[in-house]
Amino acid sequence: MTVTPASPDVRHFRTLFISDVHLGSRAAKAGFLIDFLRHHEAETIVLVGDIVDGWRLKRNWYWPQAFNDVTQKLLRKARKGTRIIYIPGNHDEFLRDFPGMHFGGVEVADRIIHEAADGKRYLVLHGDEFDVVVRHARVVAYLGDWAYDAAIAINVVFAAIRRKLGLPYWSFSSWAKQQVKTAVNFIGEFQKVVAEEARRNGADGVICGHIHHAVIADIDGIRYINSGDWVESCTAIAEHHDGTMELITWQQMASAPVEALPVSRRGLAVEVREAADAEAA
Repeated sequence: MTVTPASPDVRHFRTLFISDVHLGSRAAKAGFLIDFLRHHEAETIVLVGDIVDGWRLKRNWYWPQAFNDVTQKLLRKARKGTRIIYIPGNHDEFLRDFPGMHFGGVEVADRIIHEAADGKRYLVLHGDEFDVVVRHARVVAYLGDWAYDAAIAINVVFAAIRRKLGLPYWSFSSWAKQQVKTAVNFIGEFQKVVAEEARRNGADGVICGHIHHAVIADIDGIRYINSGDWVESCTAIAEHHDGTMELITWQQMASAPVEALPVSRRGLAVEVREAADAEAA
């Protein structure tokens, strides 16, 4: 079923892939995601894991109105005809007990094979099952999660200072990951292993999340696609009606002058920046 755009400002796609929103974490960019969903429509939306951060909610409950708004926005799209598929990740693994179930029009699945408009088949999964640390050393994974929280907290302060100085957005946490050789090696190995899983399943490519590293690349004849996250990069993968895959980076609006944004987006941009400044303070 085709969803008709509400305004000329809306882009319409065949499929949207979104992962690693981490609702429950103070670092989640819920405001940007709401704006993204307002200006991007699709016949199908695939939520590729870690949409809700159960790990952080167990440690410290944090659920502001913006997180409700994201949930309601998705459910509203489902009611209007958008097919929504939820593939749980490691942070929302509690949903893995309900494969095949429907909640408010949202389907839950462990993994799916997505056939694109051009006939190519993509294995879609979160990807944590290929992370040795998550699968076999949960305590280490929790410690890594804490360290990531610390990097994100530093990131918020950096972003607020750079905005006040009129400088563009820059992610300290992303930069730190790229400087650590072990992290770079891990990303490369993760990509290879996930691509090989797609090959074993007879797919032409794989679409995943988990490592918060958005990219579209070819790995040994397999199209590897990672949808990134809504904590740092604020990215999503969009499938056009001809099967072409596009990586959309929504975080660019965080560093653009408000005057350069479409009128419909200026109010939200100001609200998000003020909220970030308040949190940093």
